Amino acid sequence: MPKRILTSERVFTGLIFNVDRDLLLEDDGREVTREVVRHPGGSGGLPVFTDGTVALVRQYRHPAGRELLEIPAGRIEEGETPEQCAQREIEDETASRPERLEKLAEFYSTPGFCAEKLYVYLATQLRPSSQSLDHDERLNVVRMPFKEALALVHSGEIEDSKTIVALLLAEPRLKSLV
Repeated sequence: MPKRILTSERVFTGLIFNVDRDLLLEDDGREVTREVVRHPGGSGGLPVFTDGTVALVRQYRHPAGRELLEIPAGRIEEGETPEQCAQREIEDETASRPERLEKLAEFYSTPGFCAEKLYVYLATQLRPSSQSLDHDERLNVVRMPFKEALALVHSGEIEDSKTIVALLLAEPRLKSLV
């Protein structure tokens, strides 16, 4: 059941997300405090080429303290749909423009404290384009057979949740590549 919000205080305003402290009224009359990371959400996709390879990006992630292998993805901008965001991010990061996007999933990244919702797509019918990275983006595009990327999920080498979700949910659609 939805809880009634008694008060909500913005305790942090950042460049990427904000943090609110909400005082909630429980069904039994108890008051509880919850801190919530407010994020506009993110979207990305798994680019699959006609030769059966996929494009992932390797980039340093400060909270993880190391480079991670991920699907191209980014923050949904104001007025942008998740599908438009995925298409933009795939093109900007991999220099390949998807002509077809098929939604694989939408899910909350960490619903215990974060309102961020992620959307992942299967991206096909890729056309060559040009890379257009943000000023603070440093990444390397890694192209590999789909089967190899899937094996990296099962071995634990891919640790990014949206990438794990995308690869596992793409598998039934890409059976011929496994």
